[in-house]
Amino acid sequence: MRRIWKLAGIASVVAAAAGLTGAPAAQQSGSPPSNAPPAATATTPQPPPAPPAASAAPAPPAPSAPPSLPFSDGKVADGATKAAVCAACHGPNGNSVNPEWPRLAGQSAAYVAEQLRLFRSGVRDNPTMKPLAATLKDQDIDDLAVYYEAQTPTGLEADPSYWQAGEAVYLSGDRAREVPACVACHGPVGRGNLAAGYPALRAQQSVYVVKQLNDYASGARYAGANAPAGDPNAMMMLTIAKRLTPEEMRDVASYVQGMR
Repeated sequence: MRRIWKLAGIASVVAAAAGLTGAPAAQQSGSPPSNAPPAATATTPQPPPAPPAASAAPAPPAPSAPPSLPFSDGKVADGATKAAVCAACHGPNGNSVNPEWPRLAGQSAAYVAEQLRLFRSGVRDNPTMKPLAATLKDQDIDDLAVYYEAQTPTGLEADPSYWQAGEAVYLSGDRAREVPACVACHGPVGRGNLAAGYPALRAQQSVYVVKQLNDYASGARYAGANAPAGDPNAMMMLTIAKRLTPEEMRDVASYVQGMR
């Protein structure tokens, strides 16, 4: 019995020294005691989390579609019928006889449509045209615009006393007074610029051209302080016309009257 006790005592001491007395089975296999801090586990270093991607700036709103050009909607045949009223001032096929009224034959459809809308809104101030344009629907304007563009301007002859001086202004301008050449916008033969909305001037009545240049210079062509905003090209002509002398207006008007 004494020997058995000793053996048992030795076993207890060995077990206590090994930390196995009363340990759960899992711990007996070498796991740390439950109250010990967990062993550090080897992990692969991870890069710091990337900052959240900056939200893309909102796309600017798409520009509103510009009004369709009259070419897509206008009908020449319908415009011919509707132009019967216009012929009283603008002449048959848009070739006015009265020098006070513009010739519309061969004029850019985009320009005719724009001016009719300006008359209709009252931005372009004309006591004769405003009440007439007020009755026009958009389709009427498109039909009239394409009709007049399809006509051939007959024009008049340039005054031989003035056309050469007018040609110099038209083709070269006057750099010393910051008068740009008319050809830059209205073209070498006065057909205008469709993409930019600049009107054709060829065969236009010289009396009418002089009046419009004076109206630009005085501000009488448009109504209201902010009226030029209604016509993108108005501000340019308001500036240029003020720099022209009366003689230059007369000369360049005579020159364009003889252009074909």
